Amino acid sequence: MATFKDFRNSVKPNWCPGCGDFSVQAAIQRAAANVGIEPHELAVVAGIGCSGRIAGYINSYGFHGIHGRALPIAQGLKMANRDLNVIASGGDGDGFAIGMAHTVHAIRRNIDVTYVVMDNQIYGLTKGQTSPRSAQGFITKSTPGGAIEPSLKPLEVALSAGATFVAQGFSTDIKELTALIEAGIQHKGFSFINVFSPCVTYNKINTYEWFKEHLTKLADIEGYDAQNRELAMQTVMEKEGLVTGIIYQDLETKSYQEKVPGYSEQPLSELDMNLSEGQFNDLVKEFM
Repeated sequence: MATFKDFRNSVKPNWCPGCGDFSVQAAIQRAAANVGIEPHELAVVAGIGCSGRIAGYINSYGFHGIHGRALPIAQGLKMANRDLNVIASGGDGDGFAIGMAHTVHAIRRNIDVTYVVMDNQIYGLTKGQTSPRSAQGFITKSTPGGAIEPSLKPLEVALSAGATFVAQGFSTDIKELTALIEAGIQHKGFSFINVFSPCVTYNKINTYEWFKEHLTKLADIEGYDAQNRELAMQTVMEKEGLVTGIIYQDLETKSYQEKVPGYSEQPLSELDMNLSEGQFNDLVKEFM
């Protein structure tokens, strides 16, 4: 059985010292080992940004896509090889700006993919501009007078779009984050996991200390029921999204693959895709 170390490779991450993404990477590696996945049974698909580098730092199949397009690639992989465990990853810019439409429709589609968003409320790779997750009044190079737009609320968006698994973690709590990713991998459907991953270089507001003061663990809320969607939305709104844990999980709704008529149990990747000359000619005749 694979261990945490089996998911390491020789590529040294070049994130800034103290970046929350280090913990996200470690949590993914630990979660994969804990649920019994082997490196060849995992694919990590990433977009662009600091977080986009993560696909190259994990010993598994990896794909570094273009900005905002990690989810279409991840969904295609899963449809072609239903036996592959697919994790898509990106930052709040990748997932909630250029890739927002893909995020919403992947949630709605409920394909069996785990999506981990490293949310630092800023554009780090491009040297500190306002992102969709930056708070109103947030001062950056692109908003020197303060952001006038309200911050996007990803948990409310996910719940509204019909997500069957919504969770949120904090990069300093690697034990909880690992458990959330494990649960996401094991969930049959689309798993949306937002992670507060502070940018220590460009975001001097939403720091580790700030999150420690403002976050509430759902496990500490008496009577909280993660299978109650209305309660999940109510709690997220009351706490302004500053919660960690499994926010909502629907155990009844079938995944996209389970609904597709005639979806073969044998992965497409294992089928013989070669066409004989006769088959090719028959296909051409359909267009003649």
